[in-house]
Amino acid sequence: MNDRTHLTTWVTNEMKQRFSAVARHQGMSDSGLLKRLVEMMLQGASAANVGPVEVAERNARDSRVTVRIRPDDQLLLRERATARGMPAATYLSVLIRAHLRGLAPLPKAEWLALEKSVSELGRLARNINQIARAANRGDRIAAPGQDYVQMTLKICTALRDNTKALLQANLKSWQQGYEEPK
Repeated sequence: MNDRTHLTTWVTNEMKQRFSAVARHQGMSDSGLLKRLVEMMLQGASAANVGPVEVAERNARDSRVTVRIRPDDQLLLRERATARGMPAATYLSVLIRAHLRGLAPLPKAEWLALEKSVSELGRLARNINQIARAANRGDRIAAPGQDYVQMTLKICTALRDNTKALLQANLKSWQQGYEEPK
């Protein structure tokens, strides 16, 4: 098993050039010199009785992956993330998770549209339930006319079809990377 890892930092261009010059002067690569300096620092820390370092399990949010993509892909990434109302890194994270787990995530706007549809259906169901209870109690109710029943059925069918289309478009857009034009 390989127990090695990579250590990185950001420095100014001037610092990098000076560091490279020192490394060349000592006949080493930049990485070799950096490794030697880290080892020396850790030896000094050990001499100062620094206790053993426990490696804590990293929080999932702290797990990072760095990827290099082409500039034109970067533009597409920003466009698609913006279209979904997400930062590019979040979009990539969601996209990778969706791919790995076979999910089709819903962006917030689409989720809210579905919640509204479900809320409307709930309201409609409560109204129909009230009418049914009144009829079962033997209360005199003004029966909805055939036009009202047809309109309610049409609304329910449209909500079902729109919700189904939204879910299918969402799934397809995650697979293709963009929404289909309306």
